[in-house]
Amino acid sequence: MMLMRTDPFRELDRLTERLLGTTAHPAAMPMDAFREGDSFVVHLDLPGVDADSIDLDVERNVLTVKAERRTVPEEGAEMVIAERPAGTFSRQLFLGETLDTDRIEASYEAGVLTLRIPVAEQAKPRKIAISGGGERKEISG
Repeated sequence: MMLMRTDPFRELDRLTERLLGTTAHPAAMPMDAFREGDSFVVHLDLPGVDADSIDLDVERNVLTVKAERRTVPEEGAEMVIAERPAGTFSRQLFLGETLDTDRIEASYEAGVLTLRIPVAEQAKPRKIAISGGGERKEISG
């Protein structure tokens, strides 16, 4: 006979981690974002997702990324372990007003969706000429 200590909340914790992920291991679509010159670059990990199942929508300043990962075992196969998340995943990015949502570029390679979001022309720094006092000066704005 084996004596085991039980924790009634442990199974709930395991289920929650599997569905929602943890900060160390998010369930789906982990993301990196950085600025590179006059664009913001976003990398979303979508391993095992067909490019045809990825859907990008922009409404006002909200970018929605949806993707579907199907895990269909071979005909007649018996699933023994199913740890990889499957189904439809969605993530929303709230973009600042200074970004040009009309010129977003997207590419998908090796399981990584890359988005390039340019900074809008009106948000880029520019020089403004000032006249007065007999001479003309330029101030960076």
